Order: sequence, then C-alpha cells, then structure tokens
Amino acid sequence: MLEHPEPRDKLDAPAEAAVNGPEDEITDWLAVDWQQVEDDVRRLRQRIFTASQAGDLKRVRNLQKLMLRSRANMLLSVRRVTEINAGRTTAGIDGKVVLLPQGKAELADWMQRSADTWRARPVRRVYIPKAGGKKQRPLGIPTDTA
Repeated sequence: MLEHPEPRDKLDAPAEAAVNGPEDEITDWLAVDWQQVEDDVRRLRQRIFTASQAGDLKRVRNLQKLMLRSRANMLLSVRRVTEINAGRTTAGIDGKVVLLPQGKAELADWMQRSADTWRARPVRRVYIPKAGGKKQRPLGIPTDTA
C-alpha cells in the first residue's frame, strides 16, 4: 500500500496566526497599534452604516454582533474610558480606577473573556438644583444592587 504524507504547510499552522483576542497571555498595552485598531473599528462601523442604508437588517444585526465581540472595539473602548474620557480618574461604583498600562490591558482582557451578557442596573433618580437656583434637574446615579 502506498502512503502519501500530508503536506507540511497544510497541517502546520504558523505560530503567529492572527486571532481575535488573546488566548491566555495579557495584552501588551504599550505595543498596541492604535491607528490599526481605530481603522478596524471605523471600517466595521462603516459596514454597519452601509448595511443599514441598504435595508439589510440581517447583515446589520450580524455586524453589530461582530462589533460586540471585536477585539479592536474592546481595546478602543477601554482606551476611551481610561485615557481619553474626562472622568477617567473618578472611580465607578466598584471603587476602582485603572491608570497603569498593565491594569488597562488586564481590564481589556477580562472584558473580552467575560462571556456573561451585560445587564443594566437600576439608577437612582436624584434632583439637583440648576445654576439659577429655582429649578432642579434630574441626575441618574448608578446603584450597586443587582
């Protein structure tokens, strides 16, 4: 019986194969190519917009799901909250502030691995006086109750 060996390139995948997120290692925050990340997110947003303009709701929904699972979108979201947002030094209801690159990378990796769907928590409505002093405006304060 004549046996044909399998081609090496078919079975041996290169070690540097691109995946959508890390396997077990922590992302090197300082080594992220932010221009590429922003381009990827912008391109995906454009695809969602184009599909919605064409009226292809199935494609819109699938692209939105892809956006939610996207590694680039997760990295950009963490960057906006921890570096760009004016309230980046204000702790949330969990009492944590992430300022160091290692913490930002761990936050992005944790959010990417988190398989649970996010559920909105109740907001406590408080009325605070406006600048004039006579009228009040509503303010929603997140609570820690689930």
